Amino acid sequence: MVQPKLSGRARRSYDSSRRQERARLNRDRILTAAEHRFLRDGYGTTTISTIAADAGVSSDTIYKTFGGKPGIVRAIRNRALEGEGPLRAEQRSDDLHDRQADPRTIIQAWGALTAEVSPRVAPILLLIRAAAASDPDVVELLEEMDEDRLRRMTFNASRLHDAGHLRPGITIAIAADVLWTYSAPELYELLVLRRGWTPTRHGRFVADAIINALL
Repeated sequence: MVQPKLSGRARRSYDSSRRQERARLNRDRILTAAEHRFLRDGYGTTTISTIAADAGVSSDTIYKTFGGKPGIVRAIRNRALEGEGPLRAEQRSDDLHDRQADPRTIIQAWGALTAEVSPRVAPILLLIRAAAASDPDVVELLEEMDEDRLRRMTFNASRLHDAGHLRPGITIAIAADVLWTYSAPELYELLVLRRGWTPTRHGRFVADAIINALL
């Protein structure tokens, strides 16, 4: 059977798609290898060359893609925040406000998302916290991630406020601090890693605590 010839434009599109797929696969391999090494050996001990060897790529590829270890950690965290569904967890959280009028239902769904995402993201955040204690260069990365989480929680608090869900006397700033506290990886560490709670139980606790504190 004679295969049809591809036009120049179709061939370029095909080649571009293959390059993009290879780049995506390389990126996933790098992040998976790096996360395994970071959590097993620690942030400071893990080197770019070790990650490259584990992922089967060159060190140059990692530097060009991520810029170094801080960039890798950011990408690992962002991947973890996507959760398990076809839509990013943050997108699903935002969609709740459009579909639900009951704030308790919204916050209970947040608790379910917490149970889904925390086992993925909390270990890497705790890793960075531990590294920051002995590596001044990591302090900036830790502060960046804390501030990013606070921005997200402030956004969530603003939506609760704008919908009239917050109890009288609870400002956006107070609500943001409450959400920031209950989304902290330290709480996951205390209840799940140290006390043996399941992520589901932890998520339900977070939802109940937020409801009691804000509504």
